Amino acid sequence: MIITIIGLGLIGGSLALSLRQHGLAGRLIGVEANPAYARRALELGLVDEVAPDLAGAVAQASLVIVAVPMDAMLTVLPQVLDLITDRQIVIDVGSTKGNLLAAVTAHPRRGRFVAVHPMAGTEYSGPDAAVRGLFEGKTVVLCDVEASDLDAVAAVETLFQALPMRVLRLGAADHDLHTAYVSHISHLTSFALALTVLEKEQRGEQRIFDLAGGGFASTVRLAKSAPATWVPIFKQNRENVLDVLDEHLHQLQKLRELLVQEDYAGLTAQLEHANEIRKIIP
Repeated sequence: MIITIIGLGLIGGSLALSLRQHGLAGRLIGVEANPAYARRALELGLVDEVAPDLAGAVAQASLVIVAVPMDAMLTVLPQVLDLITDRQIVIDVGSTKGNLLAAVTAHPRRGRFVAVHPMAGTEYSGPDAAVRGLFEGKTVVLCDVEASDLDAVAAVETLFQALPMRVLRLGAADHDLHTAYVSHISHLTSFALALTVLEKEQRGEQRIFDLAGGGFASTVRLAKSAPATWVPIFKQNRENVLDVLDEHLHQLQKLRELLVQEDYAGLTAQLEHANEIRKIIP
């Protein structure tokens, strides 16, 4: 099978590695707007060629994967659907779905599109960030599958199960709500912590960095993520992100008040309640 991947960064590049590793692609064609990324993807062997134009790359493929940032996705996905036939399948790998699906809901080729979100990633970007085995054992969400053709959904499920991934079906609204809680707030919190510590460092407290251990490093890791990736996600999932951010601020304020009041029994109770997350995430 010939597969075209539009966007050769972390997710697009990692998918290329996984598809090749599991023998799911006879040929991989890349489309990449950044010339440096395009050259590097070829050097790394992520794809067999980088096509000079979108139409030519789409025409050759049985499956087209759109792996561009969410702001570009709103433009690129309709363009791809304009180019395909009823024998081709298109998927995206975006982190939000509501706006994207609304943008293509009336497209005559909507049935050939399956909305996909592989729940995997790192804080790095670009072709050099591509990771072999990134998706193994992870969950992939298929959204609003009732709007996609049955054969397209079946083919996409089979593909991701072969990576191998767990397949979960969700409505777009549920997906966007839950990813705000389990993914988007984690990034916002990490960005905020980084800003807090950078502000302290500007006041001459370099020792903060000298003493930073594994706990700090793991908590602030996501702040290394590219703003070009995350600002469009926050924008498109704005209402859900604001909702979860308000709750997060509320919880921080509760903990602050317990410290102000020196209510250490209350603080202990809150932290023990937080420990219950172990029942969900061991």
